[in-house]
Amino acid sequence: MTRRQEAFRTCAVCNRTLLQGERAARYSPGGDDHWVDVCALCLDQANEYGWLKEGTPRTPIVPEAPRRRRRSWNLGSLFETRREIPEPVLAEPVLRRLSPDEQLLVEAAELFNKSQHSRTIAGVAKSLGEARVSMIPLSGTNAEIVITIAWEISWYQYRVLFDSAQPVRLEDRGQDVDELRDRFKHWNASFDAQHRLRPDIPRV
Repeated sequence: MTRRQEAFRTCAVCNRTLLQGERAARYSPGGDDHWVDVCALCLDQANEYGWLKEGTPRTPIVPEAPRRRRRSWNLGSLFETRREIPEPVLAEPVLRRLSPDEQLLVEAAELFNKSQHSRTIAGVAKSLGEARVSMIPLSGTNAEIVITIAWEISWYQYRVLFDSAQPVRLEDRGQDVDELRDRFKHWNASFDAQHRLRPDIPRV
């Protein structure tokens, strides 16, 4: 599993796994000899950060540049916070009649929607289209949910640990949906038009 993951290239801005054959630009965040890949969707943001693109002549950094980057980052953060205020996965009247297991799925979906991984999946979906999604509770003392998001040529698997300081983390990823165990291919969730994860729970 480790060898398979090391073969992947990842965008340094959005953390999305780059598909085989996908073109990416190389940037140096510090202007030195350390280079990272940036996907086509994140080129503008890498430029805003002041990263040096491969092939660009290196020029001395003037004192104003760091201040300009910090001001741009702070302004972007304000807009990002305003744009990403999450809506509830289900309305309150529906939540009150859910079983405990269904409530866990809703809570897991809300945690995923608030995480940076939601942006990664949204970026992949722009290239690959609608994904199939499963949300599977794991048995054990502490409640955990495994979220599997799959296309024919790519899949991501996340684990939600409700009591963790970082409740949503990437568990595994791959390129062939047949690599997944059958228990994780029970497609019982989906993304809405705003690309928010929602378990398939009847609302009436």
